[in-house]
Amino acid sequence: MIEVTRGSSPLILGLPHTGTDIPSDCADCLNEVGSSLADTDWHIEKLYAGLVEGATYVRTPIHRYVIDVNRDPSGISLYPGQNTTGLCPLTDFDGRAIYAAGREPNADEIARRTATYHAPYHAALAAEVARVKALHGFAILYDCHSIRSEIPFLFDGTLPDFNIGTNSSGACARQIEALVYARTRAATGYTCVLNGRFKGGWTTRHYGNPKGGVHAIQMELAQSTHITESRGWEINRPRFDALREHLRAILTDLQNWRPL
Repeated sequence: MIEVTRGSSPLILGLPHTGTDIPSDCADCLNEVGSSLADTDWHIEKLYAGLVEGATYVRTPIHRYVIDVNRDPSGISLYPGQNTTGLCPLTDFDGRAIYAAGREPNADEIARRTATYHAPYHAALAAEVARVKALHGFAILYDCHSIRSEIPFLFDGTLPDFNIGTNSSGACARQIEALVYARTRAATGYTCVLNGRFKGGWTTRHYGNPKGGVHAIQMELAQSTHITESRGWEINRPRFDALREHLRAILTDLQNWRPL
Protein backbone atom coordinates (compact mmCIF):
# COMPACT_ATOMS: atom_id res chain seq x y z
CA MET A 1 0.00 0.00 0.00
CA ILE A 2 2.76 2.46 0.93
CA GLU A 3 4.87 3.32 -2.11
CA VAL A 4 8.61 3.42 -1.44
CA THR A 5 11.28 4.19 -4.03
CA ARG A 6 14.67 3.67 -2.44
CA GLY A 7 17.67 5.80 -3.33
CA SER A 8 21.25 5.93 -2.13
CA SER A 9 21.62 9.64 -1.34
CA PRO A 10 20.99 11.33 2.04
CA LEU A 11 17.72 12.83 0.78
CA ILE A 12 14.24 11.45 1.47
CA LEU A 13 11.09 13.02 0.04
CA GLY A 14 7.83 12.49 1.89
CA LEU A 15 4.58 12.63 -0.11
CA PRO A 16 1.76 12.48 2.44
CA HIS A 17 -1.06 14.30 0.62
CA THR A 18 -0.91 13.33 -3.06
CA GLY A 19 -3.07 10.22 -2.73
CA THR A 20 -6.66 10.14 -3.96
CA ASP A 21 -7.69 6.65 -2.82
CA ILE A 22 -10.83 6.55 -0.66
CA PRO A 23 -11.84 3.09 0.61
CA SER A 24 -15.48 2.34 -0.10
CA ASP A 25 -16.49 2.29 3.57
CA CYS A 26 -15.26 5.86 3.90
CA ALA A 27 -16.42 7.05 0.47
CA ASP A 28 -19.99 6.03 1.31
CA CYS A 29 -19.96 8.45 4.26
CA LEU A 30 -18.69 11.53 2.43
CA ASN A 31 -21.01 14.23 1.14
CA GLU A 32 -20.60 16.05 -2.18
CA VAL A 33 -18.01 18.42 -0.72
CA GLY A 34 -15.93 15.55 0.62
CA SER A 35 -16.23 13.52 -2.56
CA SER A 36 -14.64 16.36 -4.56
CA LEU A 37 -11.29 15.75 -2.80
CA ALA A 38 -10.52 19.45 -3.31
CA ASP A 39 -7.76 19.57 -0.69
CA THR A 40 -5.47 17.13 -2.48
CA ASP A 41 -1.84 18.15 -3.10
CA TRP A 42 -2.52 17.90 -6.82
CA HIS A 43 0.35 16.76 -9.09
CA ILE A 44 3.02 17.17 -6.41
CA GLU A 45 4.39 13.67 -7.11
CA LYS A 46 4.82 14.72 -10.75
CA LEU A 47 6.34 18.05 -9.81
CA TYR A 48 9.14 16.40 -7.82
CA ALA A 49 9.62 13.32 -10.01
CA GLY A 50 13.14 12.87 -11.37
CA LEU A 51 14.52 16.20 -10.20
CA VAL A 52 17.62 14.61 -8.69
CA GLU A 53 19.11 11.14 -8.86
CA GLY A 54 19.40 8.98 -5.78
CA ALA A 55 16.63 10.44 -3.63
CA THR A 56 14.25 8.18 -1.72
CA TYR A 57 10.49 8.72 -2.05
CA VAL A 58 7.81 7.60 0.43
CA ARG A 59 4.16 8.10 -0.59
CA THR A 60 0.76 7.02 0.65
CA PRO A 61 -2.02 6.61 -1.95
CA ILE A 62 -4.69 7.24 0.72
CA HIS A 63 -6.40 10.61 0.65
CA ARG A 64 -6.04 12.97 3.58
CA TYR A 65 -9.83 12.92 4.13
CA VAL A 66 -9.50 9.29 5.23
CA ILE A 67 -6.69 10.19 7.60
CA ASP A 68 -4.04 12.88 7.51
CA VAL A 69 -0.67 11.23 7.97
CA ASN A 70 0.89 14.64 8.62
CA ARG A 71 -1.10 15.07 11.83
CA ASP A 72 -0.24 13.93 15.34
CA PRO A 73 -1.78 10.46 15.79
CA SER A 74 -2.91 11.50 19.26
CA GLY A 75 -5.17 14.11 17.66
CA ILE A 76 -3.42 17.10 19.28
CA SER A 77 -3.66 20.23 17.14
CA LEU A 78 -0.48 21.39 15.41
CA TYR A 79 -1.68 25.00 15.52
CA PRO A 80 -3.60 25.60 18.77
CA GLY A 81 -6.00 28.50 18.54
CA GLN A 82 -5.95 28.60 14.73
CA ASN A 83 -8.34 27.09 12.23
CA THR A 84 -6.93 23.84 10.88
CA THR A 85 -8.01 20.31 9.99
CA GLY A 86 -7.45 17.32 12.22
CA LEU A 87 -6.25 13.73 12.09
CA CYS A 88 -9.46 12.54 10.45
CA PRO A 89 -10.77 15.83 9.04
CA LEU A 90 -14.44 16.66 9.43
CA THR A 91 -14.26 19.78 7.27
CA ASP A 92 -12.41 20.91 4.17
CA PHE A 93 -10.02 23.87 4.09
CA ASP A 94 -12.97 26.23 3.73
CA GLY A 95 -14.57 24.98 6.93
CA ARG A 96 -17.33 23.05 5.13
CA ALA A 97 -18.44 19.64 6.40
CA ILE A 98 -17.14 16.76 4.27
CA TYR A 99 -19.35 14.02 5.77
CA ALA A 100 -23.05 13.38 5.45
CA ALA A 101 -24.82 14.28 8.69
CA GLY A 102 -24.37 11.54 11.26
CA ARG A 103 -21.77 9.65 9.19
CA GLU A 104 -18.65 11.20 10.74
CA PRO A 105 -16.01 8.77 12.07
CA ASN A 106 -16.25 7.99 15.78
CA ALA A 107 -13.34 7.29 18.13
CA ASP A 108 -13.21 3.59 17.23
CA GLU A 109 -13.16 4.37 13.51
CA ILE A 110 -10.44 6.95 13.95
CA ALA A 111 -8.36 4.40 15.87
CA ARG A 112 -8.90 1.86 13.09
CA ARG A 113 -7.82 4.30 10.39
CA THR A 114 -4.78 5.30 12.43
CA ALA A 115 -3.66 1.68 12.69
CA THR A 116 -4.55 0.84 9.08
CA TYR A 117 -3.19 3.89 7.23
CA HIS A 118 -1.28 6.31 9.46
CA ALA A 119 0.95 3.80 11.25
CA PRO A 120 2.10 1.95 8.08
CA TYR A 121 3.07 5.20 6.38
CA HIS A 122 5.22 6.26 9.29
CA ALA A 123 6.67 2.79 9.72
CA ALA A 124 7.84 2.97 6.11
CA LEU A 125 9.10 6.54 6.49
CA ALA A 126 10.93 5.76 9.74
CA ALA A 127 12.54 2.71 8.15
CA GLU A 128 13.87 4.80 5.27
CA VAL A 129 15.16 7.49 7.63
CA ALA A 130 17.01 4.81 9.59
CA ARG A 131 18.37 3.18 6.43
CA VAL A 132 19.62 6.43 4.94
CA LYS A 133 21.13 7.54 8.23
CA ALA A 134 22.97 4.22 8.50
CA LEU A 135 24.42 4.80 5.02
CA HIS A 136 25.53 8.40 5.50
CA GLY A 137 25.54 9.13 9.20
CA PHE A 138 22.68 11.59 8.70
CA ALA A 139 19.43 11.93 6.74
CA ILE A 140 17.49 14.86 5.30
CA LEU A 141 13.71 14.47 5.18
CA TYR A 142 12.06 16.95 2.83
CA ASP A 143 8.27 16.89 3.14
CA CYS A 144 6.44 17.89 -0.06
CA HIS A 145 3.18 19.84 0.16
CA SER A 146 0.95 22.28 -1.70
CA ILE A 147 -2.15 24.30 -0.91
CA ARG A 148 -4.38 26.87 -2.58
CA SER A 149 -2.92 30.35 -2.39
CA GLU A 150 -6.07 31.92 -0.92
CA ILE A 151 -8.04 30.17 1.85
CA PRO A 152 -9.64 32.71 4.23
CA PHE A 153 -10.64 29.96 6.69
CA LEU A 154 -6.97 29.13 7.28
CA PHE A 155 -5.06 32.37 6.68
CA ASP A 156 -5.52 36.00 5.66
CA GLY A 157 -4.59 37.32 2.24
CA THR A 158 -2.50 35.47 -0.32
CA LEU A 159 0.00 32.84 0.74
CA PRO A 160 3.63 33.25 -0.37
CA ASP A 161 4.73 30.92 -3.15
CA PHE A 162 7.34 29.07 -1.09
CA ASN A 163 6.44 28.35 2.55
CA ILE A 164 9.36 26.75 4.37
CA GLY A 165 8.69 25.08 7.71
CA THR A 166 11.38 23.93 10.11
CA ASN A 167 9.43 23.98 13.38
CA SER A 168 10.82 27.45 14.13
CA SER A 169 14.36 26.39 13.16
CA GLY A 170 14.33 23.36 15.45
CA ALA A 171 13.88 20.52 12.95
CA CYS A 172 17.06 20.83 10.89
CA ALA A 173 20.54 22.30 10.91
CA ARG A 174 20.58 26.06 10.43
CA GLN A 175 22.74 25.58 7.32
CA ILE A 176 20.03 23.46 5.68
CA GLU A 177 17.35 26.00 6.51
CA ALA A 178 19.58 28.77 5.14
CA LEU A 179 20.29 26.89 1.89
CA VAL A 180 16.61 26.39 1.12
CA TYR A 181 15.61 29.89 2.15
CA ALA A 182 18.38 31.40 0.03
CA ARG A 183 17.22 29.51 -3.04
CA THR A 184 13.63 30.68 -2.61
CA ARG A 185 14.67 34.28 -2.04
CA ALA A 186 16.76 34.18 -5.19
CA ALA A 187 13.90 32.82 -7.31
CA THR A 188 12.87 35.76 -9.47
CA GLY A 189 9.14 36.36 -9.61
CA TYR A 190 8.35 34.27 -6.53
CA THR A 191 7.62 35.12 -2.91
CA CYS A 192 8.74 33.13 0.12
CA VAL A 193 8.54 32.93 3.88
CA LEU A 194 10.35 30.95 6.56
CA ASN A 195 8.24 29.54 9.41
CA GLY A 196 5.22 31.66 8.55
CA ARG A 197 1.68 30.25 8.67
CA PHE A 198 3.05 26.76 8.06
CA LYS A 199 5.93 25.85 10.36
CA GLY A 200 5.96 22.16 9.50
CA GLY A 201 3.47 19.42 10.21
CA TRP A 202 3.76 16.39 12.46
CA THR A 203 6.26 14.73 10.14
CA THR A 204 8.69 17.64 10.35
CA ARG A 205 8.26 17.99 14.10
CA HIS A 206 8.37 14.27 14.85
CA TYR A 207 11.41 13.30 12.78
CA GLY A 208 13.44 16.48 12.95
CA ASN A 209 16.34 15.83 15.34
CA PRO A 210 19.42 17.68 14.12
CA LYS A 211 21.58 16.61 17.06
CA GLY A 212 20.63 13.02 16.28
CA GLY A 213 21.52 13.38 12.61
CA VAL A 214 17.99 13.62 11.19
CA HIS A 215 17.11 16.91 9.52
CA ALA A 216 13.50 17.60 8.53
CA ILE A 217 12.08 20.47 6.50
CA GLN A 218 8.65 21.07 4.98
CA MET A 219 7.96 22.88 1.73
CA GLU A 220 4.40 24.11 1.30
CA LEU A 221 3.95 25.46 -2.22
CA ALA A 222 1.14 27.79 -3.21
CA GLN A 223 -0.72 25.88 -5.92
CA SER A 224 -0.90 29.01 -8.06
CA THR A 225 2.79 28.38 -8.84
CA HIS A 226 2.05 25.29 -10.92
CA ILE A 227 -1.67 24.46 -11.42
CA THR A 228 -5.08 26.02 -12.00
CA GLU A 229 -6.63 26.57 -8.57
CA SER A 230 -10.14 25.44 -9.44
CA ARG A 231 -12.05 22.24 -10.14
CA GLY A 232 -10.05 20.25 -12.65
CA TRP A 233 -6.75 21.25 -11.03
CA GLU A 234 -4.94 21.25 -14.35
CA ILE A 235 -1.19 21.65 -14.65
CA ASN A 236 -0.12 25.06 -15.90
CA ARG A 237 2.77 23.76 -17.99
CA PRO A 238 4.92 26.92 -18.23
CA ARG A 239 4.63 27.59 -14.49
CA PHE A 240 5.03 23.91 -13.64
CA ASP A 241 8.23 23.56 -15.66
CA ALA A 242 9.69 26.84 -14.35
CA LEU A 243 9.00 25.80 -10.76
CA ARG A 244 10.68 22.43 -11.29
CA GLU A 245 13.96 24.17 -12.04
CA HIS A 246 13.87 26.03 -8.73
CA LEU A 247 12.96 22.85 -6.88
CA ARG A 248 15.76 21.00 -8.66
CA ALA A 249 18.23 23.58 -7.34
CA ILE A 250 16.88 23.20 -3.81
CA LEU A 251 17.08 19.41 -3.85
CA THR A 252 20.54 19.48 -5.42
CA ASP A 253 21.76 21.73 -2.61
CA LEU A 254 20.28 19.35 -0.05
CA GLN A 255 21.87 16.29 -1.65
CA ASN A 256 25.25 18.01 -1.70
CA TRP A 257 25.06 19.23 1.90
CA ARG A 258 27.24 17.55 4.49
CA PRO A 259 27.45 18.17 8.24
CA LEU A 260 30.27 20.42 9.34
